[in-house]
Amino acid sequence: MDEKKRIDGAEPSAESAGIDEVEKLYDELEKQTLHDNPNLNRARLRSAFEYARKKHEKQVRKDGSPYITHPLAAAMACTQMGLDEDSIIACLLHDTIEDTDATHEEVAKLFGSQVADIVEGVTKLTRVVYTTKEEAQMENLRKMLLAMSKDIRVILIKIADRLHNMHTMNFQSEAKRREKALETMEIYAPLAHRLGMQRVKWELEDLSLIYLDPIGYQEIVVQLDARMEQLSDFMDNIQERIKHRMEVSGIRCEVYGRLKHIYSIYRKMVNQNKKFDEVLDLCAFRVVVDTIPDCYNVLGHIHDLFNPIPGRFKDYIATPKPNMYQSIHTSVIGTEGIPFEVQIRTAEMHHTAEYGVAAHWKYKDGIAGAADEEKFEWIRSLLEAQQDTEAPEFISELKVDMFSDEVFVFTPKGDVINLPAGATPIDFAYSIHSQVGNHMTGAKVNGRIVSFDRVLDNGDIVEVSTSPTAKGPARDWISMAKSSAARAKIRQWFKKEKREENIIRGRSAMEAALKHSGIHADTLNDPEIMTPVLKKLAVTGMDDLFASVGYGGMTTVRALNRIKEEVAKVQKQEKALQPEDLLKKPPVTEKGVDGILVGDLDNCLVKFSRCCTPVPGDTVVGFITKGFGVSVHRQSCSNYRKATEADKAAGRWVPVRWGDTGARQYTAALTITAEARPNLIVDIVTALNADKIGVTSLNIREMPDGGALAFLSVLVRDSEALNAAMRHLRGIRSVRDVQRPGTEAELPEKKGV
Repeated sequence: MDEKKRIDGAEPSAESAGIDEVEKLYDELEKQTLHDNPNLNRARLRSAFEYARKKHEKQVRKDGSPYITHPLAAAMACTQMGLDEDSIIACLLHDTIEDTDATHEEVAKLFGSQVADIVEGVTKLTRVVYTTKEEAQMENLRKMLLAMSKDIRVILIKIADRLHNMHTMNFQSEAKRREKALETMEIYAPLAHRLGMQRVKWELEDLSLIYLDPIGYQEIVVQLDARMEQLSDFMDNIQERIKHRMEVSGIRCEVYGRLKHIYSIYRKMVNQNKKFDEVLDLCAFRVVVDTIPDCYNVLGHIHDLFNPIPGRFKDYIATPKPNMYQSIHTSVIGTEGIPFEVQIRTAEMHHTAEYGVAAHWKYKDGIAGAADEEKFEWIRSLLEAQQDTEAPEFISELKVDMFSDEVFVFTPKGDVINLPAGATPIDFAYSIHSQVGNHMTGAKVNGRIVSFDRVLDNGDIVEVSTSPTAKGPARDWISMAKSSAARAKIRQWFKKEKREENIIRGRSAMEAALKHSGIHADTLNDPEIMTPVLKKLAVTGMDDLFASVGYGGMTTVRALNRIKEEVAKVQKQEKALQPEDLLKKPPVTEKGVDGILVGDLDNCLVKFSRCCTPVPGDTVVGFITKGFGVSVHRQSCSNYRKATEADKAAGRWVPVRWGDTGARQYTAALTITAEARPNLIVDIVTALNADKIGVTSLNIREMPDGGALAFLSVLVRDSEALNAAMRHLRGIRSVRDVQRPGTEAELPEKKGV
């Protein structure tokens, strides 16, 4: 692939494919697979294609093309990663068990148990109903991690599947595009990074940015296009200078110049609060050589040709990253005064940097080496650490453990330990062994005694003191630890060693939570309520519930929500049995038009004003428009307040009220003022997703004073849900205020209402 190519969000070969193009797509797949795998069983590959095409024959994609074009495109991506025959076949079949009547047994019989297990691993848990979206996402991720720990090909196929889906998002609704883009940015792109698949990671990030901040993305594209000629000349000049020096020095190499990918530029602009013109290091170069000694020879020549920037040198050859990445990075300044980065690596390192785990595929030779098993031990460790975690915490801890920046520290013997950024000596101790953590009594960093909450930096030498008579971890260690593995081991200790204490703490916490919610504490002793609650929480008895709350395995909020549900059910049943209620006639439902009743009319044309976006629960009034029925405003709308003062509009305001709105959702506008910072958009969307609030549009712009203004349109059922969402948004770091906009100081008729 061309080093200078940018992502434009289009993949026309699969999207424009009709039925007559399917065979061409398959021929391309077979040709590419055969090129990488001369021993390919062509009949077996063809059989898998025909099976998938038959199973999906009644299904079409959003653009109207046959569904089989998606598995074909995803399989082509797997082929480009260099995956084996079973992987390509499993990718062709990856949606059959989920979306058709195909079964694991049938796939195993036709194509082997390995293929069937991979397909099953990729399949989502669509046949199980979960209470919340977070629970569904958590269980899907847990299943994926479990399948990954058995066969890493599961996630490679899942990433190929997501890559093609992101290329074809333009056929989805705006809300769906944002949801998938956010999930890709938070889960799949960092996961590709953890697996060392830099090329795929960059592509996923750029494709996600198109939908998360389309304005910001387009601005960078326009700026890059305007400078393309100048940048191309600069890269050609630098490449020639490096090539010439290496030829004179007798070092065989290949030199590549590339532009930084769009999300990398975007992140630098946001994190460092820079304009595009202030981002100078837009270009990077790679020098690929034959041997490791050549890498260091090239480094010397680069520093002789250009001025190195102090503090911008990293040697990942001597200390590889956990995702197997190896390279020397140095930043220099050319004679033009423009800084740029040079990466120096061998050809094997370059292949690993591009394709990560797929470049070291352990099944290529039909054997599973012990070294390869160690590379994926982090998956099993991560899964074990999350066993007793609730859905929201699981998702957040997963992001920390798998996707956050890392810090590299050393043991006194010189062994390298990688931990999440922000880790403390507690994380270090538990990463060595759970018993080391449980018996830790002190810590030293670089020979000096430090507190347990001291944040570790790259290169620190960490030493912990232990004692067999230590009483075990303190409860506040859970908040000091950064990694979920350490927190999980601390919770496990309290779970085993302090059960009676946990039961007492848990009961006390639950009684306090019930009292705060206005529910009597005796409810905990009511079997009619607590039996279904225990079943929903998957605990066997009240002591287990209290113990779980006591050691932190379950939050009081989760248990309290289940209790509230059952209390409401019982109250509803009791109310239904009241004699006086049985004698009443059922109330007449007043639906109106779009949930609005205008006086005694039940079919009057109405529309909701954009200036104040009323929703059920708001006190509303109606304004008679010319030819457009009644425009509904909030009473607090400045248009309404000003218009009531104007004589000519006095007779056009009419009383309106909310009728039966059913399950209908209404559009509401919000304005957020905040301090500009990285990931503000992501945090806003995440908070709204947690409240199950749909986002139909989101635009954000930076202000000259360093602030940011965000304009949102959201979908809600009523003002209560909207107010709750606004409270949560105000709780986001750096958010100053959240308001529902009114309107400009104009009369309604001037606004065209």
